[in-house]
Amino acid sequence: MWSDEVLEEIYRIREEHAKAFNYDLKAICDDLQSRQAASGRQLISKPLKQHSQQPNQTP
Repeated sequence: MWSDEVLEEIYRIREEHAKAFNYDLKAICDDLQSRQAASGRQLISKPLKQHSQQPNQTP
């Protein structure tokens, strides 16, 4: 089985971050949101893509 060094690093960092907050999802999210706000970067959200309803086609 092959391994991806980049993914392994991401998994390690994510695990360390979660462990620092005792795996408390709310605390993890609060920390990430505060880091996001402190970064000063402008965030752009795309609107959800509307899927058009197409009639079922029978072969």
